[in-house]
Amino acid sequence: MASIQSNNHNHYLLTSESVGEGHPDKLCDQISDAILDRCLELDPNAHVACETFATTNFVLVGGEIGFQNPDPKLPEIIAKEAESIARRVALDIGYNAADVGLDGAKCEFMNRLHAQSADINQGVVGKGLDEYEGQQGAGDQGMMFGFACNETPALMPAPIYYSHQLLLKAHELRHNGIISWLRPDAKSQVTIEYDGHKPVRIDAVVISHQHTPEVSHEEIQKTIIEQIIKPVLEPTGLLDENTKYYINPTGRFVTGGPDGDAGLTGRKIIVDTYGGLGRHGGGAFSGKDPSKVDRSAAYMARYIAKNIVAADLAERAEVQLAYAIGVPFPVSIMVDTFGTEKVEINKISEAVKKVFDCTPSGIVETLQLKRPIYKPTASYGHFGRQGFPWENTDKVEELKKAVK
Repeated sequence: MASIQSNNHNHYLLTSESVGEGHPDKLCDQISDAILDRCLELDPNAHVACETFATTNFVLVGGEIGFQNPDPKLPEIIAKEAESIARRVALDIGYNAADVGLDGAKCEFMNRLHAQSADINQGVVGKGLDEYEGQQGAGDQGMMFGFACNETPALMPAPIYYSHQLLLKAHELRHNGIISWLRPDAKSQVTIEYDGHKPVRIDAVVISHQHTPEVSHEEIQKTIIEQIIKPVLEPTGLLDENTKYYINPTGRFVTGGPDGDAGLTGRKIIVDTYGGLGRHGGGAFSGKDPSKVDRSAAYMARYIAKNIVAADLAERAEVQLAYAIGVPFPVSIMVDTFGTEKVEINKISEAVKKVFDCTPSGIVETLQLKRPIYKPTASYGHFGRQGFPWENTDKVEELKKAVK
């Protein structure tokens, strides 16, 4: 995120970035979440913390998996399938040759997955301290944040939302073969000028997209502006004659993917969330089952914040949830509306506590998280896209009633 004050103190520039599905870190996120999804298919109560590393001609998966189902075949099944899952993810993205950045079919693969710590498991399944016997505890300590604002229809900050939309358009054109010279790796960045909390214009757009070696920089620049940027951003009404475009500003982006830059699960936490607008607790999401509050409580915090804004109780809202490992309830719940609230902030806070069950088990039950739904979250943002239960605004009426 970059914030630059202008001479008018109500005006400032805010920048957020996104990365495409072929970015090395996002490749790793998707492999980790695809393995998680398979574990949840085998056992909805599986505890998973799967990490992936990728570099030139090499993919490594490691971490911990604990199946709660006593079937002794499950660890053996996932041990055998992890490699095929990783290779399929890479090939589906478009990493099908070494000169593209990785050959998913032929690269070296290493599996270092192992069993989950029994010490951690006992706290999560309710076999830890006597006072919490039988209750699902949080899988770790930490604080998680959720955010929502009324800048876009998705109730997301405009810079990160439009950064994602640009790369989703590029994704569509690449997979449909409409722009044949696009390769998988890509990044985008959008800088928006604000007047207070209101976006008033797009100041700059950056897209760096991997490409085949024969295409000229002039063609890349013209095509990306005309077929990606303008179709996505012109309908916003925020482009003007002074908007600046930076397309592949190094002049060449042929070498990409894990061959150009090593990838690792969990390194794009700001891309995954709100683009730097709003705080972040520091925990990554991908590869973690919903007993890990790093993930599930961040989803719940977004769900709460989005419903607050959708209920028109505030123009923007941030929710913090915090937990202690093994403890079956949050140690704190905080709501901040940045002075945009339409009713007293303490009434909103009390309504949140009445309407939303923020215990680890309550989050899993409310959002139905013990399902193989996670690989699609691992690229183009976990928030602001329909189809995920934490994006629902089905608590609006309950919140309105609770604040009265």
